[in-house]
Amino acid sequence: MDFEKLMTVCRRLSIEAGEKIMEIYGKDDFGVDLKDDESPVTEADKAADRIISAGLRAAFPDVDLVTEEQSKTHALDTATFLIVDPLDGTKEFIKRRGDFTVNIAYVADGAPVRGVVYAPAKDRLFYTDANGTSVEEEGPFDAAKPGTTHSIKVSAPDNDALRIVASKSHRDQATDDYLSHYKSDETKSAGSSLKFCLVATGEADLYPRLGRTMEWDTAAGHAVLAGAGGDVIRFDDHTPLRYGKSDFANPFFIAHAPGVDLKRPE
Repeated sequence: MDFEKLMTVCRRLSIEAGEKIMEIYGKDDFGVDLKDDESPVTEADKAADRIISAGLRAAFPDVDLVTEEQSKTHALDTATFLIVDPLDGTKEFIKRRGDFTVNIAYVADGAPVRGVVYAPAKDRLFYTDANGTSVEEEGPFDAAKPGTTHSIKVSAPDNDALRIVASKSHRDQATDDYLSHYKSDETKSAGSSLKFCLVATGEADLYPRLGRTMEWDTAAGHAVLAGAGGDVIRFDDHTPLRYGKSDFANPFFIAHAPGVDLKRPE
């Protein structure tokens, strides 16, 4: 893979998709439908997917592509592939809460090694550069021309005063029970893959997810966190979270900065 080309294309497509998403976000009607699993989908999801899928297939025709909005891609049996969630946090989008993201990642041999997470309503753009180091770009964002970037790095956590981030729309009693085993100085809520990025920038130390997610929900944020020195592990046995599973569904997981005294499930 030509990582210089990959990240140039992925950055550009994420911004172009984000522009379309924000155009629809400004309308009164999002065109909300329900998918077979009863999860919502909007015209913004579909429009962003068209932009990203067309761009990736044109640039990398020989690389497998998995995208949330194209169910036929979910049957692929592959360990090296591009994976897309064109609008992660659709519920946040519908509620106009701003915590939604565009996610594009490249998985190599089961590990997400490059990724872009763009939060257009928050004016935040995170990605791994060609070398795999994670950066945050300063806005305003121009799809054709990268702006000023600075490297991001995970925190050196204080286990007596951890900063924890949890899901805004999917927090439950099981998550609260698990978090009770930690000494927390601050617990914040965030939507979509932004939670990975808050750990990657050192704004949080720990993000556990005790609920269903799919690989397209996590791959880009996982890559950004890994490029900032963090890690994502399975909740049950603390082994690395891998990609290319038969149904692209994730087990529960923990995203964290090194140095967090991780607790085992009871």
